[in-house]
Order: sequence, then structure tokens, then C-alpha cells
Amino acid sequence: MSLILTESTRPEAVESTEHVPGAAPRRRRFRPRLTVKLVVGVTIVAVIGLFAIFGPMVVQDPSAISDVGLQPPGDGHLLGTTQTGQDVFAQLAYASRGSLTIGVVVGVLTLLLSSLFGIVGAYAGGVTDELFNLFTNIALVIPGLPLVIIISSYVPNKSVWLIAVVLAITGWAGSARVIRGFTLSVRGRDYVLASKVAGERTWRVILVEILPNLLPLLASQFVFATVFAILGEAGLSFLGLGATNSFTWGTMLYYAQNGLALRLGAWWWFVPPGLMLAVFGAALSLINFSIDEAINPKLRSQTRSQRKSWRLSEAQLEDVKEDSL
Repeated sequence: MSLILTESTRPEAVESTEHVPGAAPRRRRFRPRLTVKLVVGVTIVAVIGLFAIFGPMVVQDPSAISDVGLQPPGDGHLLGTTQTGQDVFAQLAYASRGSLTIGVVVGVLTLLLSSLFGIVGAYAGGVTDELFNLFTNIALVIPGLPLVIIISSYVPNKSVWLIAVVLAITGWAGSARVIRGFTLSVRGRDYVLASKVAGERTWRVILVEILPNLLPLLASQFVFATVFAILGEAGLSFLGLGATNSFTWGTMLYYAQNGLALRLGAWWWFVPPGLMLAVFGAALSLINFSIDEAINPKLRSQTRSQRKSWRLSEAQLEDVKEDSL
């Protein structure tokens, strides 16, 4: 998932400016390419997002207990019931909203922190960049999972928002390093230097000249942070350190494990949240791969005709064999 960006693999968003005598330096706009991976990923994310938004509005209370424990799907319960008779479909709807809330909040907070320490520090340079880089390196070497476990274990009542803040604090440093490295290469472009010479203010140079060229990279980092948050919360909840009095995909798996759902054969209790985790994570990964291909042209999938042109003929293969012998 990490991005290695060098001068030899420039993204289309920040291609070198064309030097035309008498004309101001100009940039080429980033044009996203619709690929099968991008369309499939966005479609899955949109469907799950709509389910998370509108699902809790039409289902019953997910905490309501009834006398039909471990009932298979059917008879008024689309996904069956838990050991205490709670409706699994209702829990899945609320859990989808909880997990997606954590993912979006962590993604936004991570993006803000990494942009602050990556873009501002790299553009300012000097002591500011050194301090920001030092703080980022310190945050980067701190083990995230043990810190999250310690913080979560010392807080008795943990809300979804607290879990999101903890995950964001422990996961922004890696993105800041990537953004800083890319900003260092962008700030030396001709159009940025021209804006400085023209006397533009610092905030305008960052927002107008630098930030638009970082949008593909920022989108990729946002998607990666969202995946990290959802999977991290699921891991914490499975260990019993997740949000209390809230439903997420991780808490559903935790309660299913404590209720011996696997041993009792109640597949309808643990398969839906696990499947949602896998499908949503795969969809976000497809989106991230598509953004990576847009950023780095070398990662783009070649067309079938191009791949065929690379194949050697039989005579060429014979020549290669003879040369190797």
C-alpha cells in the first residue's frame, strides 16, 4: 500500500511544466481514469454506505431480547438471531454505521494531521521542517497496537469517537512521511517558484499551487487510513477493547465468539460481519490500487494488445536459447 514516489515516476498530476518562451509555466490537470477496479470498488462502497445510512432507520432495536435464541435465517429474521434472541440483521445495520463512522473519522483526522506535518513542514523548510520531521519520526517509531491497547484498557467507557481518535493519533505518521517527500519534490517546480517570485502569500501557494497536485496522493492516503481504521477497530473489538455499548463489525464478532457461535454452528451470527469486513476492505483496496495506478504510470495495467506486442516470436525465442547456451 505504501507509495514510493521518485522523479522517474512522476504522477500525471504534477508533470513537468512546458517551457514556452514568453508564456507562464502551466500544469497539466490530473485526469482520473475509469477502470474496472475503480468502478467495482466505488459501487461496493456506495452500496455498503447506503446500507449503513438507511439500514438502522428500517430495522428493529438491535438490543431487543426475545425467546427465539439461535434461530436460523427466516421466520421474520432475515439473518437469524443471536443466543439471546437479538436480530442479527438489525445488529449488522447498526454495526455497519458504527464501523464506517470510525473509518471516516480516522481517515479525516489522519489526513488533517499528515497534511499539516507533511505539507506545511516541507514547504516551510528550515527549523519548522526539522521539528515537524522529528515529531513525525517519534510518532512513527511508537508501536501503535500496544499503545492503542493500553489506552483502551484504561478507559472504562469507550465510545466510537474515542476509538477513532486513538486510532488516528497512532496512525498518521506514515502518511505524513509520504506526503512530505512528495511535497519536497513539488515545491521546486517552476510554477511554484513563479508564484513565490510574484509575491503570492504562503497560504495561497500551498492551497492553490501545491495542494491540487497532491489530491490523488491525499485520496490514496485517506482510503488507506480508512481501511487501517476499520480493520484496527475490528481487531480491538475482537480482543474486547473496542467501543462499549455500540455495535460495530468487530463487536459483533466479539459477541459471536463469546457466545460460542462457531462451536454451535450458528454461522449466520459471525459470517455476515466477517463478510462485510472482507468485502468492504477489498473494495477500498481496489479503489486504492486505482489511485496508485493514476499516481504512478508504471503501475498501470497494460492492455492486451500491448502485452501481445511484448511476446517474442518463435525465431526470437530460438535465438535467445542459442545465445544462452
